[in-house]
Amino acid sequence: MSEHGSRHGASRLILLVEDEPDILNLLQYHFQERGYATATAGDGATALDQLRRQRPDLVILDLMLPDMHGLTLCKRIRSDPETESVPVLMLTALGGEEDRITGFETGADDYVVKPFSPRELLLRAESLLSRTYGRSRDAAEDAVYQCGEMRVEMGAYRVLVEGEDAGLTTTEFSLLKALLQAHGRVLSREQLLERVWGYEFAGYDRTVDTHLHRMRHKLGPYAACIQTVRGVGYRFNAGMGFSC
Repeated sequence: MSEHGSRHGASRLILLVEDEPDILNLLQYHFQERGYATATAGDGATALDQLRRQRPDLVILDLMLPDMHGLTLCKRIRSDPETESVPVLMLTALGGEEDRITGFETGADDYVVKPFSPRELLLRAESLLSRTYGRSRDAAEDAVYQCGEMRVEMGAYRVLVEGEDAGLTTTEFSLLKALLQAHGRVLSREQLLERVWGYEFAGYDRTVDTHLHRMRHKLGPYAACIQTVRGVGYRFNAGMGFSC
């Protein structure tokens, strides 16, 4: 594993998975300039080896790798209990709407299309790191919500359904948190994009739909706690008997 630079903030390590040397060098340069440590991989097998050696704080993932598709690698990251919560930002030339949806359905937290602006990529990466690791610790953040056999632990960023961890990603939990803290008010897709991602997706609001679909699947019998208000957005169903 190649590492460079002093590690940013709380020792953040970025794994860069990219098979184009020029792009990889560009990524390393900009992340190192911001004070992050970097590890690199030019193919999926090397990336998996890096993940086993040292758990990164963020993965920047190209999709068109020489030995496996990046979607396959993302699935393996999400299926391993040791890495399932590591945020993944896909960086790829596949910029169609269906490509983006597939990426989010596979477990990506964010998606940037090549050619890209290094400044925008850093903004996206740092926003993702902030909502994953930069959590405040006031009383509201440590609240616990309970409804039947579903328990939402704000401080731990964890949802338990019938005693089992539902396995929500950081982004999925952040969406649930935003809806819970709205106290039954409807939030539009644009409001959820702003509250969870912290910036606009240039009109790509199906991002929210895709993540909420995945989250509902994981909540099982409690999926109904997230209601769709047609033509408006989403709200948390306070009528299901949640207590704090």
